This record gives sequence, C-alpha cells and structure tokens, in this order.
Amino acid sequence: MKNICVIPNVHKDKNLRMTQSLVSWIIEHGNNPVLNEVIASKIGYAEYGKSTSEIFEVSDFIVVLGGDGTILNVARQCASYSTPILGVNLGHLGFLAEVDNENVYEAVEKIIKGEFSIDKRMMLEASVVKDNMEVVNFIALNDIVVTRGSFSRMVKLKAFVNEQYVNTYLADGIIISSPTGSTAYSLSAGGPIVYPNLELFVITPICPHTLHSRSIIVSEKDRVKLVIVGENQDVMITTDGQQGYKLDSGDTIYIRKSNKYTNLIRLKNTNFFDLLRSKLSERNINI
Repeated sequence: MKNICVIPNVHKDKNLRMTQSLVSWIIEHGNNPVLNEVIASKIGYAEYGKSTSEIFEVSDFIVVLGGDGTILNVARQCASYSTPILGVNLGHLGFLAEVDNENVYEAVEKIIKGEFSIDKRMMLEASVVKDNMEVVNFIALNDIVVTRGSFSRMVKLKAFVNEQYVNTYLADGIIISSPTGSTAYSLSAGGPIVYPNLELFVITPICPHTLHSRSIIVSEKDRVKLVIVGENQDVMITTDGQQGYKLDSGDTIYIRKSNKYTNLIRLKNTNFFDLLRSKLSERNINI
C-alpha cells in the first residue's frame, strides 16, 4: 500500500475532475491518497486531507497535475523531504513533466510496482544579506534572477565568484541558472543549453549595456556573490519566476549549490535531445 500525494494546478484541472478521478482510482486500487485539506474538501474526500507539512512527510511519491510551473513550485516545497515527483502535463509540452493526462493511470500503476527510475536534479540556494545580516533564504530548481522593477532603470551590480571579481554589469538584470533552468529564462537571454544531469551554474546577464558580456559557466563547488550598487534602484530577486523579494542598494546575494535535490520520476528512456528539438521548434529555435 502506497501513500500517493496528488497536487493539482486548479487553473488547469477545471473543476478538479482529473484530481477527483485519480483519487478514486488510487482508493480503488488499495492505496491511500494524500491531499491538501482544501482540495480534499472540494472533491468530497475530506478524510484524506492533510496540512502542507504532513503531505510531504507521509507521501511515498507525488503526482503533480499541471505543467512545469506547478512542478517547480512543488519541487521547492518538498525538497527537504526528497519526495519523488511524477509530473503530469495538462498543458503544453514541458521539460519536467513525464506523462500526459491520458497516461496517468498507467504511470501511477508502474510506480506502485517499482518500475521507474529517479532523475536527480541539482538545486540552487540563495541568501540575501542586508547590513551584514541574512534576511531571507531561497531554494530554486531553475534559476535565481536579480532584475529591475517594472518602471526602474537598468540594474548596476558587481559579480564575484569565490570572492574573485568577475565584472560590473549594467543590465536589466542577471540570471544564475542551474542546468535544468538552462532551457528556461537563461536560454531566452542568450545563455547556453546545458545537459540537465550536469552540476554547474550558468551566469547570464539580461540585456547588458555592452557588446562583450557573455554567459559564464562555473563549477557547482563555486559560490557566486552579487552586490547591488548605485542609488535609487527598484530591484527584485526572484526564484523560478515565482517567489520575489525587494532588494536595496548595498544588498549582497550569495548563490550556491543546494544540498537538496529534486527527484523526478522517469518511466521511460526519454531522450533529452528529442525533447529539446520538439520544445524549441515551438519557439522556432534551431539547435
């Protein structure tokens, strides 16, 4: 008997019909569904509702119904528990989801039988230091981004790797990407595509005010330091494009490899390059 967590994107699973159907299937096959308390009540299975912390503590694996954005959100939440994630795509083809909604029942059955592998993905950790005190800490699967606000001028910041000065950037911002995130915002900003199972950082400026700024790749053992310089700047740090925190001039951001990993469930020998060609063809990008 398995404890199977189901986390839907309520905007993509209209009326939670997919969630309700999957939960019924889990029960009929002798397993225990694990649900957020609100979702459980909405679909008539309140007895299976648990708090957020309990969900990840008791679950053997998580079925995420949504897309890459939903998977990124769940990956951060469950990182401390190392809970495996099965991504079920309810929208456009993504890089993280393993199956589409038509194959979810077959996929869950295979996982219950142990017929799967784990794809471990490196995560990033960032801390913001203000007046020599750490004020906030983030974890991310895709990227940590420092960027200007909606109406501000360009960001001016200094970048260091292991306390060695790299450059002073005048740009719309800067992206520190994991290999998983190299096909996301970093790619749009001109960064390289990195094989997802490698462990390294990609540092990519966003629209730099210079002709010679390029992406820099550093080891997973390195620590990146960014210092906000200049006055009257409206600057934000964001993680995976989903969490944000306002920065001030003089703030320092330290970014390193996290000791936590995202564990993605794989059921087939997915060819990364086939997926890459398919996904990038949607954007009319040739590789």
